[in-house]
Amino acid sequence: MSEKRCFLADVGQEEDFEAVEKKALALGAERMVIDNLQQEFVDEFVFRAIQCNAIYEDRYLLGTSLARPCIARALVRAASKYNCNILSHGCTGKGNDQVRFELAWKACDPSLKIIAPWREPKFFNRFQGRKDLLDFAKENNIPVSSTPKAPWSMDDNIVHCSYESGILERVEQAPPKELWTRTVDPLDAPDKPTNFSISFEKGIPVKVEVNGETITGSLAIFKKLNDIGRDNGVGRIDIVESRFIGNYDTPGLTIARLAHIDLEGLVLDSKVRTLRDRNVTTEWSQCLYNGMYFSPEREFLENSIIFSQKNVNGTVNMMAYKGNAYVLGRFSETSNLYSEEEASMDSLEGFSPEATSGFLTIQAIRLMKYGAAKIKEGEPLIGKQ
Repeated sequence: MSEKRCFLADVGQEEDFEAVEKKALALGAERMVIDNLQQEFVDEFVFRAIQCNAIYEDRYLLGTSLARPCIARALVRAASKYNCNILSHGCTGKGNDQVRFELAWKACDPSLKIIAPWREPKFFNRFQGRKDLLDFAKENNIPVSSTPKAPWSMDDNIVHCSYESGILERVEQAPPKELWTRTVDPLDAPDKPTNFSISFEKGIPVKVEVNGETITGSLAIFKKLNDIGRDNGVGRIDIVESRFIGNYDTPGLTIARLAHIDLEGLVLDSKVRTLRDRNVTTEWSQCLYNGMYFSPEREFLENSIIFSQKNVNGTVNMMAYKGNAYVLGRFSETSNLYSEEEASMDSLEGFSPEATSGFLTIQAIRLMKYGAAKIKEGEPLIGKQ
C-alpha cells in the first residue's frame, strides 16, 4: 500500500497549522509536511510583480496567481525528498488553479503522475459543487472553514485574501461587511492618516519609514506595508474577472505598486516604460494568471523586467487614509532624467522655442495630407457645412 503525505505551504496565510496537521493525520495521511515559503514568495514572485507593475484585466493584482508557482515548486521538492511519484490536489474542474498547479508540476518534474479527483466522473457525479461537499463534511464530522451562512471560498496568503462563490456570484449585490479579513472597513479606519515613505533600489522596495521606525528586509517591509494598508482599509476590490466573480483585499501590494509606478515616472526612460507596459507587463501577468510561470516566455520576459529596473532607484512619500493610498512626493539621488529647470515653464535655459517650429512642420505633413484627402472626398474633418 502506498504511503500518503499531506503538503501545506505557508505563504503567509492566517492558518492554524497545528489544526491542519491534526486534520490531515486524522484523514489518513502518514505525514504532514509544512513548508514556510514566505521569504521566497516575497523575494521571487511578489517583488517581481512590483517591478513590472503586474496586473490582470486592469484590476486584479494576481495575489492567488503569484502564489501558485511558488507552492507548486515546493510541492515537487517535497515529492522528491519523500520519494513520492504521484501528486494530487483538490482544485475544482472549472477553475484556474488546476491549470496552474498541474502545468507547474509537469514542467518541474515531467515524470510525476497527477490525480485530480474533481475531474473524475465518480467524484463529480457525487459532488456537484461546494454545497454537496459541505453536506458531506457535516455528515462525517470533518471540520471546514466554509459554512452554509458563509459559503464562499477563501484563498489567503501574505499578498491578499480572495473570496469567491456562493452569494458573491450575485454580481448586483455588495459583499457582506463581515467578508473581508485583511483590511478594516474604510468607514471604520482611523480619522488620522498614516504618513510613510518607501525606498526602492532597482525597482525593489528596500526600506519603509513610518512613525519614526525604519524597516528593512524584504519580508519585514512587505508585512509592514500590509499593516499600513490593513489599518487604513486600503486595497479592496469587488470585480467580475472574465467569467469569475471575485473580491480581493490586497493592502501591501496595492501600496507598493502605486509607489513604484509613481517613481518610474521620475526615473524610467519613457520609451522603455512604454515597451514594458505594452508588452512585458501584460504578458508576464498573463503567464502568471494562465499557469505559464515555468515557461521559456516567462523567463524571457523576466530578464526584460530586470533590465528595465536598473535605474529605478529613489524614495516615494505616501499617505494612507480611509481606503486609499496617496503619493505626496518623490525623489531620486541617482537619476538625471528629470530637471526642474528644464521642466519649468518659467525658464528657457537650454531650450529655444524656435526649435519647435521644425518639429511641428514635420509632424504635420501626413496630417495635412489626411485632412486634404478628407476634404476632397466630401468628408471634411470639421463636418459638412
